Formats: sequence, structure tokens, C-alpha cells
Amino acid sequence: MSLNLIPDRVENSIYDLDFPALYRGGVRLLLADLDNTVARYHQPEPDEALRRWLEEARAAGLTVFVLSNGRRPARSRRFCESWGVPYLSHAGKPHRRSFDRAFAQTSTTPEQAVILGDQIFTDVWGGHNAGIRAILIRPIALDSAFRVLRYGIEAPFRGLCRLRGDRI
Repeated sequence: MSLNLIPDRVENSIYDLDFPALYRGGVRLLLADLDNTVARYHQPEPDEALRRWLEEARAAGLTVFVLSNGRRPARSRRFCESWGVPYLSHAGKPHRRSFDRAFAQTSTTPEQAVILGDQIFTDVWGGHNAGIRAILIRPIALDSAFRVLRYGIEAPFRGLCRLRGDRI
């Protein structure tokens, strides 16, 4: 397992993504973390803004696929089925097994994919371990001491992104 913890890009939100530019860059598959990247923790279903985001991604020729490490499969199922996107829960990121399953289910290759995620040690590391580009998304909410601590541990890597000129 390789250990590359520096994202290829950083964005403040999934809503800042330029879908046509991603498509022109060869991207066809957006692998997205669910909790704190796409939606707040415990948000049962997508809101209208997220539904529009998905429509725009699809209109640009992109497939959205959720890879969640969430421990509540019913939550991922309910959210993703309501949203109309394929998903894998208990994905086991940073291991590449779930990434490979997503490629197989969508008939895409690693060269055609990016991972969108809020965590360096699961999403970024997992994406790079699977041979894909990683876009770090600013967490939606820091609503618990555990999350503040977890993101604090990632601070040096986020700092390197700032030095590179990324907005984070």
C-alpha cells in the first residue's frame, strides 16, 4: 500500500467543482465520500441543492458513485437510493478493494476517476492507493470533539496544501 497523503487538489465544497473541466481532463467517475463531504452526518436524504448538483454532474457526462466508510449501511442505502446513485458502504478506505469494485460496477478505469473526500487518511490515501486523483473537500461541519481532533491530526498535510496555494 503506497502512502501518498497529499491531495491533488483542494476545494472548499463539492459545489466548487468545475464539471466540464473535469470531463475535459478525462474524468468520467466521481467517487464521493458521503458523510461530511456530500452531506452532513445523519442527514437522511439529499436536499434540493445536492439533487441539482447531481443533475449538473450527469449533464456534464460524469457518474457519481458513493464510497462510504459509514458503519450504518441503512443510512447509506437510504440516502443513495433516494439520490439515485450507486454506492458501497463499509468501503474500507484506504484499502483499494472498494475502489476496484466501483470501477467494475461502472466500467471505468482508475485513470477516469477522482475521489472527493474530507479526510486525508481515508479518502486521499485510499484514492492514491487505488491509482486515482484525490480532491480534498473542506469538511461540512466540525460538530464534535472527535472530528476536531481527527482533522487536527491532518493539519500538517492541509498546511502543505496551503503552501502549494490551495484554498483550505
